[in-house]
Amino acid sequence: MSTSVRYFLLGFLSLAIVVLDQVTKVYVMETMRLHESIPVVANFFSITYIRNPGAAFGFLSSSSSSFRFVFFGLTSVFAVGLLGTILVRMPKDDWMGRLSVAAILGGAIGNLLDRVRYGEVIDFLDFYINGYHWPAFNIADSAITVGVVFLILHFALEKEPEEAPVIPENRPS
Repeated sequence: MSTSVRYFLLGFLSLAIVVLDQVTKVYVMETMRLHESIPVVANFFSITYIRNPGAAFGFLSSSSSSFRFVFFGLTSVFAVGLLGTILVRMPKDDWMGRLSVAAILGGAIGNLLDRVRYGEVIDFLDFYINGYHWPAFNIADSAITVGVVFLILHFALEKEPEEAPVIPENRPS
């Protein structure tokens, strides 16, 4: 497969994640009231419209909005740039690693767009058991998580290239 086709496919994966993420968030915002919850699987999963001004698990959500805007804006732009650089510099035959990074990149861009447009991230996937809730998340968060898990597994299971054994010379004594 040519290099341009590979980059097209990786770009398409990232773009598909961004589009799916943004479309689902807009749909939730336009069809639900903030904090409204629609049960999908009783005592396990609901679609719940939540706005998260912080990071994962509400980290920094109580900080001032101007601090959060600068902090998350800078870290998100840095992360997107770093992920793009990693993606371009990865070995061309490292398809699993590149797909993983492309998924993480798509998720990072999706959440960055929320921060730029709304000053916070739109979450709506709400998993729970009775009253114990996992923090709500979205498609971008899912892509980041799946990408990171696959990248960790990929690097953990990656085999080192075997070196040719060193054979001592046979010299007469």
